[in-house]
Parts: sequence; C-alpha cells; structure tokens
Amino acid sequence: MLLYLIRHAQSANNDLYARGGTAHGRTADPPLTEIGHRQAQLLAHCLAGAPPAADPMPELIGKYAARHDRLGYGLTHLYCSLMTRAIQTAGYIAAATGLPLTAWPEIHERGGLHEWDETSGADIGVAGPGRSFFVKEYPHLILPEAIDEAGWWNRPPETVTESIPRARLVWEQLLARHGGTEDRVGLVLHGGFFQALLTVFLSPDDTLTQPDWGMNALWFGMSNTSISRMEFDNGNAVIRYLNKVDHLPSELITG
Repeated sequence: MLLYLIRHAQSANNDLYARGGTAHGRTADPPLTEIGHRQAQLLAHCLAGAPPAADPMPELIGKYAARHDRLGYGLTHLYCSLMTRAIQTAGYIAAATGLPLTAWPEIHERGGLHEWDETSGADIGVAGPGRSFFVKEYPHLILPEAIDEAGWWNRPPETVTESIPRARLVWEQLLARHGGTEDRVGLVLHGGFFQALLTVFLSPDDTLTQPDWGMNALWFGMSNTSISRMEFDNGNAVIRYLNKVDHLPSELITG
C-alpha cells in the first residue's frame, strides 16, 4: 500500500488565523476560501495528470523517480473527512481522477465540530449535518451506513489526548482495508489529525511516550493541499516525503 496524506485547501478559518493570529470569529465547519478553491484545483490537476513524455530511462532511475511520483500518482482509492473543507478539496480530486469519493468520518480534524459561545466563553460541540444534507449537497459522496439525521458529530469537543486512540483506530482500519495490496490510497484530512497519525505511527509501543517538548509543542508541518507519502510493504514502512507542495506557485502556498 502506498498512502498519501493530503491536507485540505485553505479554509475560512485558516485565512482568519493567518490574517489576525486569532481564532476569534471562527466557525465550526468553514468552507474553502477563493484561494483554497484555486489550490484544490491545482492539487487535483497534479494528482490526476499523466507524467510528461520523456525518453526511456534506465530501470533503476525510473524506479527512483517513481518513488517521488515523477511518473504519476496513480491513485486507486480516495477518502475524505465529513468536514466541508475536506469534502470540497476531495471533490476536485474525484472529478479530475474519476475516482469514487468515500467519506471516512474518523479522519476529521482534532476537536471535531465545535465553537465558542460568545456569552459564556465555553467551547461547545456542534451537531453537524445529517445524512440528507450530504445526499443533497454532495451526491457524489459515498456515505457510511452509520451516518443518520442526528448530525455526524453531535458530541462535546475532542481533546488532543483523545485524538490519539482515534488515530490508532484509523491506522488499524487502513491496514485492514488496504494492507498487503498494491493500492495507492489518498486521504484528504486535516493538519491536527495529521499530527496524531504521525504520533501513532512513530510511537514505539502503546504508551505513546513523547519527547520532552510534549505533544502540543512537536508539530509536523502540513501546508494546505500538501502531500505526504508513506509506503507499507512486507511488514516495513517508509516515510518517503512530507509536506510536498510542488503543485502550487509560491503565491498560493499557505499554512
């Protein structure tokens, strides 16, 4: 299995924080910005594009080039979270590649859907859309049977610590679905959950011990629409690259 971890394009909340350094005024489920839509289109073009025509190359050189997807990505499966910014980003990829787009609720951002009450200052969970909303707004999205009308989140905000068991579950589900195959899997997800996934991936055991700087101070960079590649084969795992944004011009790199 080749696994591509792809961050969503710039959201309204991303832009809010970048401009003012504050999350005041954020929304629980922000859409993409105009820049975000442009980023997502370029990302989709990159992931779907055929490699440029070239003279035949020696087998070993071709093998090395393929490791960096210079010969094309060739995605076979595409998943996204149920957050608007991820669905919108993945929708461009699905349209460009012709792949079916499957929702994977467990790859949502750390914290889930939540917002601050302006009166009390409390951080509260938001229910989120139900099944009929997704069917109407995103008819191309394949939904799990468990999604009903109650709202896909509908619980208190998740803590950073609580995201770790969820990340472990996602790794286990990935291996169950695609382990031992030649599948090339794209997950359109979120910066915070990316941290949780890598924490689980790099942890030597179930204790998930962290270096002295702690879970909140260690951060793996993940720009909007960046691509990170991991390879799983015969019990071995390779992190081939992280946070690749070669598909974006400099003026559209955010995050």
